[in-house]
Amino acid sequence: MTTKQTAKKRAPKSKAKAKKSNTKGKSSSLLAKIWSLTWKLSLVGLAALVFYCIYLDQIIARKFEGQKWHLPAQVFSRSMALYPGAAVSHQQLIAELKLLGYRKVANPRQVGEFSASKTKVDLWRRPFLHPQGEQATQRVMISFDSQGVSKVSRHSDQRQLAVFHLEPVLLDRIVTGNDEDRLFVPTDKMPQAIVDALILVEDRSFYQHHGVNPFAILRALMVNISAGRTVQGGSTLTQQLAKNFFLSSERSIVRKVREALMAIIIDFRYEKDEILEAYLNEVYMGQDRARGVHGMGLASQFYFGRPIAELTIPQQAFLIAVIKGPSYYNPWRSPERAQTRRDLVLRLLLEDNKLSVAEYQAAVESPLGLRKADKPVHQKLPAFFAVVKNELNRRFGDQLLQQSGIKVYTTLDPLAQEAAEKAVVSTMKQLAERDKALQVGMVVTDKYNAGIAAMVGDKVPSFQGFNRAVEIRRPIGSLMKPFVYAAALSQGDKYTLATPLADKPITLQNGQGKTWSPQNVDRQFRGEVPLMTAFVKSMNVPTVNLGMQVGTGSVASILDKAGWRETIPQYPSMLLGAVNGSPLMVAQAYQTVADNGRYRQLSSVTAVLDSHDNPLAVQRLPQSQAIEPAPNFLVQHAMTQVVAQGTARRLGQAFPHTTLAGKTGTSNDSRDSWFAGFDERNVAAVWVGLDDNGKTGLYGSSGAMAVYQAFLKNRAPISLRRTPVDGIVNGYFDKTSGKAMQQDCGNVMRLPALTSSYRPAKNCGEPLSWWQKLTGG
Repeated sequence: MTTKQTAKKRAPKSKAKAKKSNTKGKSSSLLAKIWSLTWKLSLVGLAALVFYCIYLDQIIARKFEGQKWHLPAQVFSRSMALYPGAAVSHQQLIAELKLLGYRKVANPRQVGEFSASKTKVDLWRRPFLHPQGEQATQRVMISFDSQGVSKVSRHSDQRQLAVFHLEPVLLDRIVTGNDEDRLFVPTDKMPQAIVDALILVEDRSFYQHHGVNPFAILRALMVNISAGRTVQGGSTLTQQLAKNFFLSSERSIVRKVREALMAIIIDFRYEKDEILEAYLNEVYMGQDRARGVHGMGLASQFYFGRPIAELTIPQQAFLIAVIKGPSYYNPWRSPERAQTRRDLVLRLLLEDNKLSVAEYQAAVESPLGLRKADKPVHQKLPAFFAVVKNELNRRFGDQLLQQSGIKVYTTLDPLAQEAAEKAVVSTMKQLAERDKALQVGMVVTDKYNAGIAAMVGDKVPSFQGFNRAVEIRRPIGSLMKPFVYAAALSQGDKYTLATPLADKPITLQNGQGKTWSPQNVDRQFRGEVPLMTAFVKSMNVPTVNLGMQVGTGSVASILDKAGWRETIPQYPSMLLGAVNGSPLMVAQAYQTVADNGRYRQLSSVTAVLDSHDNPLAVQRLPQSQAIEPAPNFLVQHAMTQVVAQGTARRLGQAFPHTTLAGKTGTSNDSRDSWFAGFDERNVAAVWVGLDDNGKTGLYGSSGAMAVYQAFLKNRAPISLRRTPVDGIVNGYFDKTSGKAMQQDCGNVMRLPALTSSYRPAKNCGEPLSWWQKLTGG
């Protein structure tokens, strides 16, 4: 075979080989391109993931290192102060302790318990934050006598304390944001059993994983596939926290991936205990009407009505049990289901040696121990809260309630408020038989701190609308009279309680050229009556005569100094109460009379603490001596006689062994029924009438006083102490002439008098005999 032939035969093989080689090269090039694209895309994806994680990290850092939650403003009642001489009865203290959730036992063994005998209360007080600073747990013995508290002794060394405070009642939290309610509790204040149970039930490997637990996810997947439905979740506590803090509740792969990434970042950045604290205060625990209940601290109050530190082991187990489904395990709707779930948590604690067999047995046999369903978590105090918000705006600025975590301490006395509401509801129900449209406004003050202790603005106390305690302006009628008499008695030696006053027809100019002829209620005239009688019987004509002698300007000045902050018309008719006011305005003026003539502006807020528990600076409220103590004492004495034997005598008959002071008031044509009065502790002002200013047919004694009398039945009064002030002496006066006499003279009456003006006549006012003149007798 020639060389050419050989070459021809080899040529096809070489072409085939070259073609194969070319195909192989093209394939390698494609793979290279794919590989190149893949790693480039991976690099881009990785970069995107890194940048996305950085973005998530910034979101997480802002949340965790800034303000995790907007904590609602907490609004507290007054803190009951106990000290020797405090006007607090044994009965009132026990009622307060029950309201605060203290447990009555035979012998207190732990915080939150008390025992009581007839004259003593042995109390182990909780620690709490007072406006003046942290108050530690303390055990004391409180002793009582007929006047109130006699002494407070520390249990550890029997040392007597100058003053001892109970914690205030948490009235409400003012939710201004997203309707989430929360009460923050730091991890170190959280019971260990709650932490243990949470880990056991929700995430056993919490301290081992790094935010995500692949094994838990795989296990849950297998269980769900086997069951054919979702019966188990694989999310860690950190994932649940990430979802609650940052994500919606939608179910999608994208959201789950984001949740996992955030959980890993959270676990990388923060300690486990910090993550746990955030979870325990964020977790959704139920629904209180429109408010979402978040966190263990608030859930403890919501379900059991007491602080989380005082919960029993089974109660703590229930809080963990309810996490799985607050609606499904609602203990009021499904108690058996809720108890079964709680018992499962208790069994897990037993199996993990967190409970002994005996402890477990006792726990599963115990009831849920829920608060009573009809006991409100939030106090419905629309009238009072409106005043609080107004005062906060005025004294601290309108942005205060937008701040997170502030604490507002108010003057409200929860027991006085409860008594006032019950009195309004029961009395107005009775008065409705006369007229269903009758309405009411009531204000109660604390005489000692000049604070608003209770307020009701409608016959339905929870009504959130027109507040008649503050917003009405109606003629106050005879409630004006104490200030007429105070103006007279303040004029040195011109007037005493025995001074005769003219009770004869009189006609006066009453503005715009109109004449006015006042009449007594019985349309009778008696010629002359002692000043005391005119006051006690609420006689109109003698009062007008006295007021005109003193001068309407002087009367208006006294009322203004007592705290009346609106225009006082100086016509003669103002002497009988042609002055428009509200129960709050009346309460302010009568608070001054009750407080020995000292004016102190009424308030509803005592202190405000910021989120760091530092008090906010605020100017002191004004105060001054409006009525000198001595003449004010005489007015107080006359008011006690109004209750003992005057227009309010039915009140005195209802409380025969208690000294009370009061004054009834009725406007023209019986349109407005008023009463104002006080015991040793509280001052009250009540109005009853119609919104359309129609005739009611009620007098002060038959309408407003009935509300006050019911109030005192609900809240037993403390008798006025009536200690004479400097400048007062017991005097004796002739019943007819009103002249000062000696004690042994005939036809005399005993009345307190100003020392400066009491100059008893010698020889009972008769001419001296020659022997008396000789001996100087």
